[in-house]
Amino acid sequence: MGYVLPWGQMSFWAATVITNLFTAIPLVGETISLWLWGGFSVSNNTLNRFFSLHFILPFLIVGLVIIHLSFLHVDGSTSPLGSEGIDYIPFYPYFFLKDLVAFLIFLAILLNLVFFYPNLLSDADNYIKSNPLVTPAHIVPEWYFLFFYAILRSIPNKLLGVLYLVISLLIIFLVPFIDSGICQVGQFRPMFQFWFWSFICNLAVISWLGAQIVDEPFICYSKISILNFFIDIFVFLPLINLLESDCHEKK
Repeated sequence: MGYVLPWGQMSFWAATVITNLFTAIPLVGETISLWLWGGFSVSNNTLNRFFSLHFILPFLIVGLVIIHLSFLHVDGSTSPLGSEGIDYIPFYPYFFLKDLVAFLIFLAILLNLVFFYPNLLSDADNYIKSNPLVTPAHIVPEWYFLFFYAILRSIPNKLLGVLYLVISLLIIFLVPFIDSGICQVGQFRPMFQFWFWSFICNLAVISWLGAQIVDEPFICYSKISILNFFIDIFVFLPLINLLESDCHEKK
């Protein structure tokens, strides 16, 4: 939502690409897109609606954070050692200080980018005022969308591309059920550690490919990397979980 607010060339065309994804939904897709646009195309009405949503969403996020902290305070967190029923650590001061340190580190990185490297992660074309009659030569979203952009570009069928994109998001919620072994702590699972870092490297490769031009061999590499992404989740992760559980039972 916030990326659209500068209303530059990349902002405009990013809004156009993203809102057009909803047209792939059968029956209601066109209606949803028209509602988001506030007309028959991306315009000033779209900007006003996105600004309103951008203002409302932080309050919804704060509400979810409060609910999360309430459950954490009442039910407690899991044990750092992965054990059940014992070795629990109170939220304060351990988790409070741990999260505070992490917050300060990320805040320092953010402030460093804002004050010293403001253009490092931005696109020069976004300084150009939005023009619906001029399409940028190479439309590239922000770095945090490159993974999803690579999925959309690699699949010719629009509906299948959106479907795979949604699945790649829902996988995040499925991982706790797929990886449901005896020990949930990665530091005691060597095979899981190897899988985890290879998975992170694959995500980085897919994001890098999403920033490249839409041409070979980048399209072929994207398809291979995305296929590997789904195999990692649905094949290798359950297999590692099974192998490590068997090793634990034998010990």
